[in-house]
Amino acid sequence: MEHETQVTRAWVLHPDIYSGADKRREASLAIEEAVALAEALPHLDVAGATVVKLPRAHPGMLFGKGKIEELRQLFEANEVELVLIDGPVSPVQQRNLEKVWKVKLLDRTGLILEIFSDRARTREGVLQVEMAALSYQRTRLVRAWTHLERQRGGLGFVGGPGETQIEADRRAIDDQLVRLRRQLAKVVKTRELHRKARAKVPFPIVALVGYTNAGKSTLFNHVTGADVMAKDMLFATLDPTMRSVVLPDGPEVILSDTVGFISDLPTELVAAFRATLEEVLAADLVLHVRDIAHPETAHQAEDVQTILESLGLDTEARQIEVWNKIDLLAPDDQEAVKLKATRDEAVFAVSAVTGEGLSDLFHAIARALDSEKSREVLKLGFADGKQRAWLFKEGIVEAEEQTEDGFDLTVFWTARQAAKFASLN
Repeated sequence: MEHETQVTRAWVLHPDIYSGADKRREASLAIEEAVALAEALPHLDVAGATVVKLPRAHPGMLFGKGKIEELRQLFEANEVELVLIDGPVSPVQQRNLEKVWKVKLLDRTGLILEIFSDRARTREGVLQVEMAALSYQRTRLVRAWTHLERQRGGLGFVGGPGETQIEADRRAIDDQLVRLRRQLAKVVKTRELHRKARAKVPFPIVALVGYTNAGKSTLFNHVTGADVMAKDMLFATLDPTMRSVVLPDGPEVILSDTVGFISDLPTELVAAFRATLEEVLAADLVLHVRDIAHPETAHQAEDVQTILESLGLDTEARQIEVWNKIDLLAPDDQEAVKLKATRDEAVFAVSAVTGEGLSDLFHAIARALDSEKSREVLKLGFADGKQRAWLFKEGIVEAEEQTEDGFDLTVFWTARQAAKFASLN
């Protein structure tokens, strides 16, 4: 007999807090994204969504008394079991609202953690999500629940008599975090070995990055023929997937599909997924995939660039912008976007679904990877057999001339290959 997953009725709230004339996000679009986030969890049934206008956030309850009562009646009438608040909620606010509304409450960070937990597939992804969730829980222990305030007895071996439940729970979380860090260090070491093994392959790495649901996985599947989960859903991909692919009339490359970015990504997750996103730093070329049909495409692009810069990526260098989903635009808008893209040699308007514009993009990738190469003459002694063998194995030697002291080799290579060769000495 199959075990049925229990479906929870949820309601999404977006607190539209006044923040001056230069407010960035449109409330209607923000709640649309919040609902899409909620729908990314299969066991949630989103019964409705409400934008709540606020002049300011109330420290103890987030909302005013009248609004809290109005929402309580709404939730009761709709048999809501879970309220998702699209923004930060303090532990005190969470406890107070749960008490009044008699529902479970999750803020934006909690919801994103739930999604990441549901989607992570690789060992590293699972460990990183667990660590992020524990770090988040640790911050919620500050007088969040009354049961955590009771005194804990004991023999005094651990923590001493009279230790509060909060301290005990916090230390239990810290111990678990230490264990997870050790496990993660082993997994990262293994991945480092895999990365080094890939580095020996002379194929350049092309990484796909972009806002969540921009169409990276659809593009990845179109190019590689791989069956990566590609759904119209936020965070459909959480673990980087790599495939070797021969570009039409171009070189063989390793294509890497990465986790999608999102605005206000919880700090715990930025830290936890840093190692996953570091695949991007090892790339020879980065393709920034944008959903050009989305009304907030410019803001989404800014969020992606901010995260890339925080990772230490030189955003001016080795990047191509891919304006995806042109098939969703009205004919006039589509022509305007294509025209705008042609004015910038590093921008390409495409549809990963129909394939339009992809051949021009592939040629541009091949050109970009080729333009990175430079020609150099290396002088090697007779004792430098290891270095000479490596150069021939990489297939980058164009000519070789024997001299009295050894060999003069003319090589045509990328900066990455030059750096690897330097590390052999």
